[in-house]
Amino acid sequence: MEVINRETRYKYFILEELECGIALTGTEIKSIRSGKVNLKDSYALIRNHEIYLVNTHIASYKEGNIFNHDERRSRKLLLHKKEILKLESKVDMERLTLIPLKLYFNKNKVKILLGLCRGKKTFDKRETIKKRELEREASKLNKYNYK
Repeated sequence: MEVINRETRYKYFILEELECGIALTGTEIKSIRSGKVNLKDSYALIRNHEIYLVNTHIASYKEGNIFNHDERRSRKLLLHKKEILKLESKVDMERLTLIPLKLYFNKNKVKILLGLCRGKKTFDKRETIKKRELEREASKLNKYNYK
């Protein structure tokens, strides 16, 4: 099961990608396994040399009881201290943003692919759309063997 944040490739230039773990409760894991996750509008913050995933929606587990989780709570990301300090300096100095690109399972552990991103301007977004359309047309021509 894999959840991809498609909007980020359109809105941001992705400069670096980093895989990290995430601290979750039992009902959150069960909701993720059933595919009830939304990464849209989520981002990561660095507070007190710790990274937190903010605004990620993980639906409450319908068979959960009083121990069910809050759907939009901040979740701690698991990285080594050196990696956190490196990311913190890049975010502060170069005014970059940490955005989750993908959420997936790796050997029964939930992992997040975190991207170090810089926002695109409007003309950059238009350029991305043009490239995508040209690639589609080229693939159609190759599909029908036109030359």
